[in-house]
Amino acid sequence: MLQIPFIRENKEATLAALRKKHVANAEATVEQLLNLDSQRRDTQKELDDTLARSNAMAKEIGGLMKAGKKEEAEAAKAETANLKVRTKELGDALTSLEEQVYTLLVTLPNLPHSSVPEGRTADDNEVVLEHGDKPQLPEGAKPHWELIGQFGPNGSAIIDFELGNKITGAGFPVYRGKGARIQRALINFFLQQASEAGYLEIQPPIVINEASGFGTGQLPDKEGQMYFATEDKLYLIPTAEVPITNLYRDVIVAETDLPIKNAGYTPCFRREAGSWGAHVRGLNRLHQFDKVEIVRVEKPENSYAALEEMSQYVQGLLQALELPYRVLRLCGGDMGFASALTYDMEVWSAGQGRWLEVSSVSNFETFQANRLKLRYKEDRAGKTQLLHTLNGSALALPRILAAILENNQFITDEGKLAIRIPNVLVPYCGFEILE
Repeated sequence: MLQIPFIRENKEATLAALRKKHVANAEATVEQLLNLDSQRRDTQKELDDTLARSNAMAKEIGGLMKAGKKEEAEAAKAETANLKVRTKELGDALTSLEEQVYTLLVTLPNLPHSSVPEGRTADDNEVVLEHGDKPQLPEGAKPHWELIGQFGPNGSAIIDFELGNKITGAGFPVYRGKGARIQRALINFFLQQASEAGYLEIQPPIVINEASGFGTGQLPDKEGQMYFATEDKLYLIPTAEVPITNLYRDVIVAETDLPIKNAGYTPCFRREAGSWGAHVRGLNRLHQFDKVEIVRVEKPENSYAALEEMSQYVQGLLQALELPYRVLRLCGGDMGFASALTYDMEVWSAGQGRWLEVSSVSNFETFQANRLKLRYKEDRAGKTQLLHTLNGSALALPRILAAILENNQFITDEGKLAIRIPNVLVPYCGFEILE
């Protein structure tokens, strides 16, 4: 959440940043917000003055009574009664103004970092680098949704979309046999790598309350994309970022405990309302999927170095999996609500002939921390300060699996289509080839 003092002191810079994110009605919202804040501050001052006058009058009444000035004391009592009425009116007005300011403030997204490029859509994102050679596939190579039907038990599918549709609905696949083993291998590989990189493994709940959704910026921005258990008023998580970051809600972190580095595997749930078409076929867009997430809490002066480190870490995973990839710096219009700077990592999907996003690594600066009341104190006598939060997919499994299946197709000596498993996954899944 943005902070009113910053907006008040940097109005034009705030408006320019919101325009970069293409926020509708930014000027009108900021103007209304500052007007309400001005009224709030005037009301607070009048309330403080009224309380001070009331307290002074209460002391004066005692002195007048002792001095036998009954008439003057009674007049003072009458004035005190009026001041109490006014105090109640001012208190109610202040509460109303604070609620109006808060309601407007939470609708504003985080401001983008100065390095964020201009742009409105994904087509305007900046390609930072590209790594690896795109594989040359054999004749007859297929996209993953055609490949998955021939490598399961007795020639069945290793990923069964129809069975998932029967049990739940579209977008909830069933992984079987070696398909399930590759999933487990990816999860274990990602968690092991995170542990070796100094991330503490966390196994959090996969449902959250409203306060947790608000803390990381999913609410009130993305409630339409989240599954909601109405009776208990709980949300299924869209990513492990939400419960892991909320571990530190209302916490003052000791400086000696920084930086905080956590990693966690969870299933993730997204309604993806309105998604359709060839680009969401197969594993490209699911309602339930598995992901390993990394989360960091950093001192403000260290957060952008940490972001670059996280980007390099995710790239290292992609290199280990032998997947061609590219890194994008997202433009203002394509960034998330809470993010100040986001890198997307995309892998080349040879069977589909296009790039697939598999990771977003973001710095939220103080935006989440302000909502979470997540702070640190430099020393015992020091003033508390907001921390910076960061997170990244490391990695989301569906499109990684799609790229592994598609990019590693080959024809055996017997003329059959087979798939080579990346070397780093073989110890985890126990086989080298799908055939």
